[in-house]
Amino acid sequence: MSITTRAAVVESGGAPFTLSDVTLDEPGPHEALVRMVATGLCHTDLGVASGGLPFPLPGVLGHEGAGVVEAVGSAVTGVAPGDHVVLSFTSCGDCRNCDGGHPAYCAGWLPLNLIGGRRADGTSTISRDGEPLGGHFFGQSSFAERALVDERSLVKVDPDVPLESIAPLGCGVQTGVGAVWNVLKPVTGSTIVVLGAGAVGLSAVMAAALTPATTIVAVDPRRRTPQPGKGVGCHPHGSTRLRENLGEALAAITGGQGADGIVETTGNVAVLRQGVDALGARGTLVVVGAPPFGTEVSLDVNGLLGGKRVVGLTLGDAETQSFIPALVRLVKEGRLPLHRLISTYPFADIDQAVRDMGAGKAIKPVLTF
Repeated sequence: MSITTRAAVVESGGAPFTLSDVTLDEPGPHEALVRMVATGLCHTDLGVASGGLPFPLPGVLGHEGAGVVEAVGSAVTGVAPGDHVVLSFTSCGDCRNCDGGHPAYCAGWLPLNLIGGRRADGTSTISRDGEPLGGHFFGQSSFAERALVDERSLVKVDPDVPLESIAPLGCGVQTGVGAVWNVLKPVTGSTIVVLGAGAVGLSAVMAAALTPATTIVAVDPRRRTPQPGKGVGCHPHGSTRLRENLGEALAAITGGQGADGIVETTGNVAVLRQGVDALGARGTLVVVGAPPFGTEVSLDVNGLLGGKRVVGLTLGDAETQSFIPALVRLVKEGRLPLHRLISTYPFADIDQAVRDMGAGKAIKPVLTF
C-alpha cells in the first residue's frame, strides 16, 4: 500500500526547496519505511539542487537521514520495526569492491546514489499526482517526513543516542573521519593539516585528535580569523595568515619538514596545488572536495618524487555497518564532539538552513521533524 508524506521537492535546477505532498511506493523486498527524525544538509544536496549534476528533477534529495524503522520488506533481516537507524549511501553488495569491504567504490555507485533517481531496476520510489519524481537519492531521499530506504543504506544504531546528534554521520562526518583513519593513518608525531573548516574538514580534525598525531592544523581560506577550529582539537589558522603561501606557513609550523598528511576539502584547485606543494617527503594528500566535473590541476612532477602521494576519496572509504556504530559510540561518550558543528532547524525551515549554510552561519545544519 502506497504512503503519502510531506517532502521538500526541488522542481528544477536552481529552484528552492518546496514542501509538497508526495507518494511513496510500497517497500520492496530489500527496502524499509523509515519515519525521519532528523537529516543533515550537505553541500552535495545543494550542488544537485542547483542543477550541477544530472539528477532527474523534480526530485527529493537528502542523504544524511536518521529515524525509526516503521516497516520492512520481506527480505530485510538487518533491522526491524522500532529500530533506530542512521542512513548512509547504498551499494550493490555484489561487485569486487563491495565484496572487498569498500562499498563506497561500488561498480554501480553513481547511478545507485547520485544521478540515477530510481531503483537499480529502473522503477521509481516517489511520485506526485501520479508522475514519478527523482528519488532513491543515496538510497534514501531523506528530505521527507518518511523515506523509502534501500536495505544497504540502513545502519542500526544505539537507541539511547539522540538521532539529531548523529544524522551527519551518514555522509559528511564519515568522509572527514575516514580520510584520516582509513587513508592517512597518522603515526606518532605526525603533522596533519586540514584545508577547509566546514563540516567535513572539522570532522577530519576531530578524527586526527583521536590519533597519535601531535600537530593538527585547520586552514579555512574563506575566513579571516581562526575561529572555526577552536574547541575541536587543532591549531586553527585563518586566510590572512595562509593565503600568501601555505607551504611557508606550514614549514614554520613543522620546523621545515612539511605536512605528513593533508585533507583537502575545499574543492578549490589552487588550494589543492598549494597543499601538494606543502607535503613533506612521503606525505599524502587526500582529495575530498569536488570541483565541477572536468576540472584539472597542474602539479610539479619533480616535487612528487620525494614519495608524495595524492589520493582521491569517496565517503571515507568506509564500510558503514561497522564504521557508523563506532562513530555513534564516540559521540555518546563525548569523544567526537559533533554538537559543536550542528545547528538544528525545523524541517519547514529548510530554505533558511540553506541560506545560513551558504553564508557560513551554520557549519552543519540538521533538519528536525
